[in-house]
Amino acid sequence: MPASPIKRAADLREQVNYHLYRYHVLSSPVITDAEYDALFHELQQIEAEHPELASPDSPTQRVGSPARDDLPKVRHIAPALSLSNAFSEADLRAWRDRIGKLLPSTAVIDYTVEPKFDGLSVILTYEDGLFVRGATRGDGEIGEDVTPNLRTIRRLPLRIPVEPHGPSAPKSLVVRGEVYFKVADFEALNRRRV
Repeated sequence: MPASPIKRAADLREQVNYHLYRYHVLSSPVITDAEYDALFHELQQIEAEHPELASPDSPTQRVGSPARDDLPKVRHIAPALSLSNAFSEADLRAWRDRIGKLLPSTAVIDYTVEPKFDGLSVILTYEDGLFVRGATRGDGEIGEDVTPNLRTIRRLPLRIPVEPHGPSAPKSLVVRGEVYFKVADFEALNRRRV
């Protein structure tokens, strides 16, 4: 094997890890999300073409980030895996083929494609229709309990709405979503804070 994929994969691992640290630990990114995604995607492609280069410490082998020490921890009832990016129609078809292998051959599924919103993945837990807990994805197994923060989001229902004569809310419901702040709203908040 030529040395270039080995060297490029090592270089990409170093760059991606550096940018993950800047983003998740220092909260001070130095590149855009699109630039980060391009580096990460290139590393994924090299590792897909050369599986022997996919080392266990590669950032492609990680989901989310470790839970912070200063917040209570929540163990997810099921792994909160990372969603895949698709940069082309071929990427989307490859994703559909991968998930199709996990389903019974008779399964009929619908899916939606939308632009990527880069926010904070959260897992909401409702019991008897009431919102009881919200957690970050964390490392996919354990996240941070951010329930009080999520209660400030006015659009997040604290009770599952039901029709008076319709079915009642489920006994237990776990919902995964993305919390994001529109740039215009963020800028308006900053102006008010000044």
